[in-house]
Amino acid sequence: MAAKKVTVFCGSARGNSPAFEKATRDLALCLRKHDLELVYGGGHVGLMGVLADASLAAGVRVTGVIPQHLFEKEVAHTNLSDLIIVHSMHERKMMMSELGDVFLALPGGFGTLDEFFEVLTWSQLGLHAKPCGLLNVDGYFDGVVDFMNNAVRYNFVPPSHRDMVLLESDPDALIDKALNYTHKIEPKWTPPAKV
Repeated sequence: MAAKKVTVFCGSARGNSPAFEKATRDLALCLRKHDLELVYGGGHVGLMGVLADASLAAGVRVTGVIPQHLFEKEVAHTNLSDLIIVHSMHERKMMMSELGDVFLALPGGFGTLDEFFEVLTWSQLGLHAKPCGLLNVDGYFDGVVDFMNNAVRYNFVPPSHRDMVLLESDPDALIDKALNYTHKIEPKWTPPAKV
């Protein structure tokens, strides 16, 4: 099935590099170019707000998913195409994963990495076969890439699982990779070698 909705995980802060906002706005234009919808965390703050506003301005349909406790703190974006209010952060992640055909992460903090690595792990376990990618703006995810490469080097992650993570610094290139992704990985658990 062709991708229709892109779930994007990103910061509730804007960060301190203008490159982050520019890449976020560029990603919104890429979504429009490919006639894709956006699913994101439902906030009006940080890169989340930049992404939602830029996507709406470009004519992209935007669905936000936000837990009740964050909605009550008035961080919800109330001008979206659709705003889904859930009970917990766990429900938010589950809903965002169910709605999305592609998962991308922009710069962000702990929550962004939590969301991204959860859907990546589900892919590793064979629970879905959807593409997962990092938009490595200004080298932001270089340390994460080093971690993943070390996990391969120390034999905690098979190379084919590391290769599931699409990595680009340009939004257009990342979207192209995601739309042309084929899920081919070895099983997470392999039988022990016979001696």
